[in-house]
Amino acid sequence: MSGNSNSRNLVILILLCYVFFMLGNGIISLSIPDEVFYAQTAREMAQRNSWMTPYMFAQPQFEKPVFIYWLLRIAFLIFGVTSFSARFFPALFGAIGVIAVYLLGLFGLRDQKKAFLAALLLLSCGLYVGLARTVFTDMVFAVFIQLSLTAFWWGYAFRDKKTPALLLFYGFSALAVLTKGPLGFLIPAAAVLFLLIRKELKFLFCPAGLWGLVIFALLAFPWYILMIAKYGREFTREFFYNDHFRRLLEAEHPANDTWYFYPASIAACIFPWSLFVIASLIRLARKLSCRKDPFYLFLACWIGVTLLIFQPAHSKLISYIFPMFAALALLSGDYIEDELRAARTGRLFFSLCLATAMIFLFLAAASIAGSFYFSEYMPSSAPLYPVIAALVLLSLGLLVLLRRGRLRGCILAFSPLVLIFLSSVPVVSRHIEPYLSSRPACEYLLKNFQVDNTILSSKFFVRGVKYYTGYDVAVIDIPGTPFFSPHPIPFLNTHEKVRELFRRQAITYCFLKRNALIDIKRIAGKEFKYAILNQVGSQYIVRVQRAE
Repeated sequence: MSGNSNSRNLVILILLCYVFFMLGNGIISLSIPDEVFYAQTAREMAQRNSWMTPYMFAQPQFEKPVFIYWLLRIAFLIFGVTSFSARFFPALFGAIGVIAVYLLGLFGLRDQKKAFLAALLLLSCGLYVGLARTVFTDMVFAVFIQLSLTAFWWGYAFRDKKTPALLLFYGFSALAVLTKGPLGFLIPAAAVLFLLIRKELKFLFCPAGLWGLVIFALLAFPWYILMIAKYGREFTREFFYNDHFRRLLEAEHPANDTWYFYPASIAACIFPWSLFVIASLIRLARKLSCRKDPFYLFLACWIGVTLLIFQPAHSKLISYIFPMFAALALLSGDYIEDELRAARTGRLFFSLCLATAMIFLFLAAASIAGSFYFSEYMPSSAPLYPVIAALVLLSLGLLVLLRRGRLRGCILAFSPLVLIFLSSVPVVSRHIEPYLSSRPACEYLLKNFQVDNTILSSKFFVRGVKYYTGYDVAVIDIPGTPFFSPHPIPFLNTHEKVRELFRRQAITYCFLKRNALIDIKRIAGKEFKYAILNQVGSQYIVRVQRAE
């Protein structure tokens, strides 16, 4: 391996990570309902000078472990409380994950070009870019999983590195547990399955393995022990039962609870490399039957354990299977590079490239058609222009560079266009922000009206309203079910409960979806009068007061 080539590849990857994950990260305000949830929790922790207990709506909340909130608090201390600072660490971890895939490709595939291509595929796939540019636990969690398994393979492939590798394997697993819970050790158990199949489980039974368990316990357990000691059943019921065990039995999003949800999600979310991933998985079956290179078995265990954990659970979200994307990128990079090196490109590979290019053109055409069909709902079609241009360029670039066997060049030259357009053109953010964030609507209310009591909000907006106004909030959802994880705020799911709030307050300001606005019209009757003050995106800002 050339050290100069490695250095060059790493510099290119870091620059691309900046473009894909960090550039323009603060242009759009924190979105609803999840980004503001994490940011508000970190802000309330700072207000109470708490580094251990997460708070939301002025009460302890245990939906996620504490590590993501530590990162947010550190970012807020460095950069201030901004959208950019909240998204800084997910972007940074996204870059770390790309570098880790490159290193694992060097260790496992033993090929610079394959490792480099795998890293390019990962950093340019849809879900990876999306999670690197938003405030969720999933990117941080998946990268810790990835670092854990990378460390394991480093020690397995290079036995003189076994001691530091096992210590890192357990250490990163512990940090994953501190980021998202017990799954942080269940997914790295893919390494154990790999050793069992290889009949080499004794690899873990050594002094380094024992010290690794000590490191794991010292890093992962103290916070959980502290929360159990301080909050007892309140913590254990919410965190272990409601947010973990209950999700196995009940679907938080019933529409997702199908057998095909994850296969379809993989195909959609690893776009634009979906077809290549499918081909590489078919090829993996042949690789496993040969039993020559254990690295393919290792990747198969990684993918298989992830699916085995999440497929039976009734609560399904796309981000749950995100930890396997690094393994999928390595398989795809291996497959594509082999095809590019072949004396003659196979028909299947050419067909995959052609089909992907056609998908880009289809999406461009669909965007043009959509701009006309939905024109009455869109204030301007201007945000679609850079998207359409990027899709056409990507399609043409894929076809032109394919003929020269330079798919890597296609990724390098054209993929950044998508993020440059979407993240850096102000006209895009100006049009889409009102639909993604509650900030414009909240700023309008606070700038034009005097608010001094509880704000009534539709369920979807309530976290954003709290984050951007700072006032107490209540939820209107008729008829509705409470949040899957309880929120310590009034939940008004009948007409009479809403009327009681209106009677207690001389004026009530509301942020409503269209269906909730219809409910307010029915509730008002002759007792109250309401006025629609403004509509910002999909949010109706309404004032309700007692009739004279």
